[in-house]
Amino acid sequence: MNNNINKIATSALLVALLSACGSDDDNNPESVTDNDKKLREILSQQQLSGDASAGRQLPAIEEPLAQLGMKLFFSKALGGDQDSACVSCHHPMMGGGDNVSLPVGVDAELPDLLGPGRFHSSAAEHFDGGPTVPRNAPTTFNIGLWDQVLFHDGRVESLGKSAGKNGADGSGIRTPDSAFGQADVNAGANLTVAQARFPVTSAEEMKNFSAFAGLNNTEIRQHLQQRLGGYGTPAGGPLASNQWLDEFRQGFGEAGGSAESLITFDNIAAAIGAYENSQVFVDSPWKAFVQGDEQAISAAAKRGALLFHAAVADGGAGCAACHSGDFYTDEQFHVIAMPQIGRGKGDGADGSDDFGRYRETAEADDRYAFRTPTLLNVAVTGPWGHAGGYTRLEDVIRHHADPQQAIDSYDFTQLQPNIQASRMKMNTQKALDQLAALRQAGKSALPDIHLTDQQVTELVAFLQALTDPCVQDRQCMSRWIPDASDENPDGLRLNAYDHYGRYF
Repeated sequence: MNNNINKIATSALLVALLSACGSDDDNNPESVTDNDKKLREILSQQQLSGDASAGRQLPAIEEPLAQLGMKLFFSKALGGDQDSACVSCHHPMMGGGDNVSLPVGVDAELPDLLGPGRFHSSAAEHFDGGPTVPRNAPTTFNIGLWDQVLFHDGRVESLGKSAGKNGADGSGIRTPDSAFGQADVNAGANLTVAQARFPVTSAEEMKNFSAFAGLNNTEIRQHLQQRLGGYGTPAGGPLASNQWLDEFRQGFGEAGGSAESLITFDNIAAAIGAYENSQVFVDSPWKAFVQGDEQAISAAAKRGALLFHAAVADGGAGCAACHSGDFYTDEQFHVIAMPQIGRGKGDGADGSDDFGRYRETAEADDRYAFRTPTLLNVAVTGPWGHAGGYTRLEDVIRHHADPQQAIDSYDFTQLQPNIQASRMKMNTQKALDQLAALRQAGKSALPDIHLTDQQVTELVAFLQALTDPCVQDRQCMSRWIPDASDENPDGLRLNAYDHYGRYF
């Protein structure tokens, strides 16, 4: 009985605080202290430490294997027609993505121009005026903190689910090379390495529609390892300049290793995975606050944090129901009906739709479900949504509160004019109908809430506090970007610049 009374009293206090905090003066020490106290209680209840990387053993960027991975990541030699690289869609100075709703992978007009202004060449095969890749490029930042699934639809996943630390337990890792629910014996040591095997096999991202025509994934990877290794008869011929053997010897610590033994696609993926896993950016103001620095974030951010973490029943927004833990994701799949723009994944009557997780599971409830993204560094990793349909963070928050209203009043001017969006409302309405059905059946975790403009502003302030300052500092990020003086093993390094002509 006493416990129930205490819970009721706690909920009543939280509702009172949430109701009052919208009018608090940021300079009022008493109100800030009250919010601090209540926020500390919630952090304790949710067992948050502020550091999602705690207890993990991830490579440092200075390690030889990560350095090799960085050079591979920036090399267009891994593109089928040598016009795209991993970094084409995942640049460290663009939030580990490309700062556009939908990427242009292969056949870009200007292959080294990244972000806004990168367009698909009108002379290219399958040109339709818009981006070639049907889904938004997820950030590589903190990729080593994912334990269960990678990609928006989770097509790379740990079958054990309890392995932790980005690896797999005895059940292994499933990838697109294996049937659903079955381990891929070639997946590699962890989820990051497993996913690194697939961009090169995607016609839109790196493979191209014409290069490696008729080859399966295994054959494509074999040709790429021969291309870098300078042996065999790779499709497209050998590289004009090639110093990769020396790089692989350094990366794997085998001074006398041969090209055939060292330059394998398994090793290419392992090196790229090490580079990506080194991208750990968790030193945010929020982390400092959680670990005791009361002045690390603003009063508005504290109010936003209180609203974010509190359950709807307690007067909060219930965001932590899905964006849970220090990594701010449950690594599960939910239908929230984000805008469906772009070419689509071939689903629906005309192929312009994207059925999300359903494409993997064939479970009816999974249609239009996508992975809960992490919110660490979310302010710099937009555009947001599986197809990058929102370019303003406050619009993402408003969508979560009222998805139907958000789509009904969607602002198309936020999109680049070349993005395929003529069927957005029709396709997204199907996702909205699915969400309504799941809610009716009690199967949706998305709360039905109302947020004031001030609450939206406070939630944005909290989300901004999840940003590690390093990711916006070119000098700090220089460790993850090859320097001009670094060895360029094949002369094909992508030297990224933006539409203003500024090099990264």
